[in-house]
Amino acid sequence: MTGKLVLMPMLRAQRLPDGRFAMTKKFLSGLRAFQAAWHDEILVFAEPSTVPSGNLDDVAVDESEFQFFIGNYTLANLRKVASKAAVVLGGLGYRQNHAALVFRALGVPFVTTSEYTLRTRHQIASSETDERFALFRRRVWEIQQEQKNRASVLVAAGLQCNGTPTFDGYSKLSRSPMLYFDTRTRESDVLSNEALDNRLKTLSEDRPLRLAFSGRLDPMKGVGLLPEFAKKLRERGVSFQLDICGGGTLEASIRSDIERLGLTDVVKMRGILDFNTELLPFVRESVDLFILPHVQGDPSCTYLETLACGVPIAGFLNEAFAGILTRQSVGWGVPLKDVDGLVSLVERLATNRESIGVRARLGLAFAREHTFESTFARRVEHIRSLARRS
Repeated sequence: MTGKLVLMPMLRAQRLPDGRFAMTKKFLSGLRAFQAAWHDEILVFAEPSTVPSGNLDDVAVDESEFQFFIGNYTLANLRKVASKAAVVLGGLGYRQNHAALVFRALGVPFVTTSEYTLRTRHQIASSETDERFALFRRRVWEIQQEQKNRASVLVAAGLQCNGTPTFDGYSKLSRSPMLYFDTRTRESDVLSNEALDNRLKTLSEDRPLRLAFSGRLDPMKGVGLLPEFAKKLRERGVSFQLDICGGGTLEASIRSDIERLGLTDVVKMRGILDFNTELLPFVRESVDLFILPHVQGDPSCTYLETLACGVPIAGFLNEAFAGILTRQSVGWGVPLKDVDGLVSLVERLATNRESIGVRARLGLAFAREHTFESTFARRVEHIRSLARRS
């Protein structure tokens, strides 16, 4: 017996009118994988929410399907879930930074996950507001939170870092750190070498370069820059097609910009596509180069999922993308918000398509090393090694 595993996600559970609550498909797939691998009881301790998460894959969950405890991360509730826990997996941030110390006092190992560095959190703040006083207050608050983050890592039994930025920044503070790259792509979803060969054969054809973006259409993803990018790319005389997949707060303004700039013939808004049945097949079969204008270092699963489709990435050199590029040449980067630089890069690639094929193969090999199964197995083994024994 391994003992009870308590999961404390940063994701809140939104209560729905019918009594069920909304959580993401991605979280539920991870939860089911935990159930299959843990071989013991699992409790999800999640905070409640009255508003939608803003994620693109929220689904309704029946509370009877899993063991849930819905409540705020208060001292009293932490003590309740600790009573029979062998190990707790939580996260860094103001809602949980007290948890590591509480669980340590109670004799329960707490493993914390990390995603955003202080630099990335500052970048996210800058993408969400340009009001100087509000931005100043948020920056000061984030600096204060960083001190608490680092204190939490020092106290926690272990640390799991999604992406290189927080691993580089926090790993030396932890007694047991590990690095992983987030992805929903399973081994069976990774493009075969034969399928990649067949798609790459068409790169030499006299046809438009097929570009795409997929993700939330929100300021932190930099997607508001895509119409300007497409306008300048066409002005350079590059033949291309850009597909934008997803939804979010900027969807209406992006549509408006596409029409205002006269780009409707080369830029298409495809809406929110189902990950497995629509998005993956589309990227595998119909995309040559992924454009990721993320203006901050969010270690998005989009990176690995794109590479698993055999598609290299051209994007801004935020911390997350730069960290991946230090490990494998899976694409090309330009400075943050350098739209002209990104346009020049794609212009060069349009006339040097062999290099797209080379990095497509390197990206595919990298993705094979970091599938959902292999990543999850490493994470579970790490958690199990830190659990207290009954």
